[in-house]
Amino acid sequence: MESIIQTVAIMALPVIFAITLHEAAHGYAARHFGDPTAWQLGRISINPLRHIDLWGTIVIPILIVVFSQGSFLFGYAKPVPVNFGRLRHPKRDMLWVALAGPGANLAMALGWALMLRVAWELPANPYTLPLSEMSKMGVMVNVVLMVLNLFPLPPLDGGRVAVSLLPLRLAVPFSRLERWGFPILLLLLFTGLLGAVMNPLVQAVVILIESLFGF
Repeated sequence: MESIIQTVAIMALPVIFAITLHEAAHGYAARHFGDPTAWQLGRISINPLRHIDLWGTIVIPILIVVFSQGSFLFGYAKPVPVNFGRLRHPKRDMLWVALAGPGANLAMALGWALMLRVAWELPANPYTLPLSEMSKMGVMVNVVLMVLNLFPLPPLDGGRVAVSLLPLRLAVPFSRLERWGFPILLLLLFTGLLGAVMNPLVQAVVILIESLFGF
């Protein structure tokens, strides 16, 4: 039990920032491309409190970590409202709004990797080990969320990227999958197909980051 509590404590900050700043990035991108909806509602902020969902950001991730013994993580924040019809070029700009979230996760993964490098370079003290473990978790959490969200299934970001890139005659029927997206995602998860696709991609990105920072 003590090890699970330690795992939850180490994961808390990386998970909260990974989930909430992902959503904030969508709002920033949407405003840049012409949709001020999130800005008007006060959702364009790096303050995690504006994005935290009690269940999706705190309760569900903790329960999943506890019951999976720290081997799996899933969570979500309050979705940032984006009115794609208000974008200057809706179909084209949807691509960049969708990619902003995974892009934020990649930036955070690199930031945590830099933090890990700093922790390793510092003289040993009572804070270096917790900082190292938190930084490792920050890299992994952000890479997992980035890869998951790039999965080409609406309403995930990868699904919106696909809708943006597909010809209109294919994009419209594909976008209608959105209402079935999460049931399909859960089916892929519980059958192991999602892990079979994601795990090699996650490992490849982690290895690339490790090489970049000389780990």
